[in-house]
Amino acid sequence: MPGEVEPAGCLGTGVTVKSGPVDAALGHRAIVLTLTNCGTTARTLTGYPEVRLLDKEKRPMTVEVEHGTSYMAIDPGAAPQTVQPGGTLLSVVSWSNTVTVGSPEAGAYVTVAAAKGDPEQRITVDTDLGTTGKLTLTAWNPKIKN
Repeated sequence: MPGEVEPAGCLGTGVTVKSGPVDAALGHRAIVLTLTNCGTTARTLTGYPEVRLLDKEKRPMTVEVEHGTSYMAIDPGAAPQTVQPGGTLLSVVSWSNTVTVGSPEAGAYVTVAAAKGDPEQRITVDTDLGTTGKLTLTAWNPKIKN
């Protein structure tokens, strides 16, 4: 069960997560999540952030979250990543704006937790999912591979 959404800023876990603008290419979209260690001790994360998509009323949407490579980024795979105070790790959230059968869906927010069980932070992101109902997520890593 997801935890409580925390306000922006340095969380008690010593990290904060922000996103860049939506990047678009040939019907594909992506945002880069940047985790910053705003604490005073190193933090090791293994794997993927926990993300949920919310609609404009901040209600959870039914969306499949897949771990792996997408059109927008290559997934480096889950491996322990230690981030020192002031350091950053990156993850890419991507989706396709494909419309086939049904009504197009759009999210307005993404909640992100650095790891399972960590507090979530809510980020405003327009996600025009079309009818795909799927996000693809890369593991935390110091660099983006695309």
